[in-house]
Amino acid sequence: MHEYSIVGALIESCEENARENGSAKITKVVVKIGVMSGVEPELLERAFETFKENSICDGAEFIMNIQPVVIVCNLCQKKSTLTKNEYFCPHCQSVEIEVVDGEEIYLMQLELQ
Repeated sequence: MHEYSIVGALIESCEENARENGSAKITKVVVKIGVMSGVEPELLERAFETFKENSICDGAEFIMNIQPVVIVCNLCQKKSTLTKNEYFCPHCQSVEIEVVDGEEIYLMQLELQ
């Protein structure tokens, strides 16, 4: 389960940010998870709840914002958010598209105390 290694890196990043800002505690962690990131949100949340204990994130609220797939069509140049797993431009039906969002996981916000 790679969610455990992701949470380990996330907590390390939280600790580093807290240190840089002179904080001893984190009360909220907000992440953005792309639907194509390969991360299972439920497993990630469970892993965070397990690993946050005895860390700077102990007691922190964990918020996940799920990011749908966003594409740009190379033919008509329109940007679209896909609502289904159908990878073509909804405007011109071209399959010549580029995914510009929805493939990554990002630490978006920390609330420090």
